[in-house]
Amino acid sequence: MLSCAARLVRAQIQSKPTACWVVAARGYADVVEETTFTTNEYALHKLDEGPSQSVTVTRDDALKYYRQMQTIRRMETAAGNLYKSKVIRGFCHLYSGQEACAVGMEAALTPDDHVITAYRAHGWTYTRGVPPVNILAELTGRKTGCAKGKGGSMHMYGNNFYGGNGIVGAQVPLGAGIALALKYNGSNNVCVALYGDGAANQGQVFETYNMAKLWDLPCIFVCENNGYGMGTAVERASASTDYYTRGDYVPGLRADGMDVLAVREATRFAAEWCRSGKGPVILEVATYRYSGHSMSDPGTSYRPREEIQEMRKTRDPITGLRERMISANLATAEELKQIDLDVRAEIDKAVEQAKTDPELPVEEMYTDIFVDEPPFKVRGTNPFMYGMSK
Repeated sequence: MLSCAARLVRAQIQSKPTACWVVAARGYADVVEETTFTTNEYALHKLDEGPSQSVTVTRDDALKYYRQMQTIRRMETAAGNLYKSKVIRGFCHLYSGQEACAVGMEAALTPDDHVITAYRAHGWTYTRGVPPVNILAELTGRKTGCAKGKGGSMHMYGNNFYGGNGIVGAQVPLGAGIALALKYNGSNNVCVALYGDGAANQGQVFETYNMAKLWDLPCIFVCENNGYGMGTAVERASASTDYYTRGDYVPGLRADGMDVLAVREATRFAAEWCRSGKGPVILEVATYRYSGHSMSDPGTSYRPREEIQEMRKTRDPITGLRERMISANLATAEELKQIDLDVRAEIDKAVEQAKTDPELPVEEMYTDIFVDEPPFKVRGTNPFMYGMSK
């Protein structure tokens, strides 16, 4: 039996255009520079119209999206292996299966837009501009990590990226605060505040919807609905699993989170809504995670292996884009194979560096406490250990 969310994602297959799933061998001379696909229908709440289902994509963009998703997938596979070999310790939440969400949303944003997410943050850290080597080095606790090895899996940061956040749902009001600052300063940028279906029932989420709508904040609230809050299927935790309608007076829409182009168009629509001064909007992306909630969760005690296998076989975001590109002659199979090899080599090199880069000295425990603060005495792990802040 498939979960409610898995059935929702699987149902998206039915309206896939045939051309997207037919693979043919063609040469480089036949490659086109642009083509149009049809996405699945978007579900709407308090919206008269939504994004167009007719989506145009250039060859360069398609190749970029493919490389980005493949990089995240390979990076997460490497992180899983490092965790199993005990090179990575502590919490580690993988993004495998959800790559189209981060890549598609980033494609519709600008570098000056702001993003804050939960603790499944590796993919978002990469799309926000942090190289894989600095992400993997953060996971292994090395000084070349994007947070100097101090944050680990759940606390990575980048330019206009406010990280993973370990407290369930707490990033949602923080995201509204970022959006308030943007509006206060007269910026035309938006903030994307992401959370999972497991956090969607938190009271602070609904309080934030209320404030965001009262002040018409430029915030896109994104529910990455992967079907399970830890080990609990959405239909067992939520009386309503239509998360895009949860804002009541806040408009919303739901997109196919396994289709990078559908996510891109939905995010573009939501961003334009916010930039036009209409206030917040809720975007639910129906996606699926292949791994457990974290590396300590095998992910098969609350869902059958067959469900995971079927989702990989029929709805994988990378395979889906690959087949679309080849069938529409946006790229050849050989080109995509070369990207796969290049990504593998990049991640393999990053893994070796993440294992051999120097760790932080003990003195680093006393740094990065406050910004622009004169040095002061900091107590260590016992009353007799002190250091000076830097």
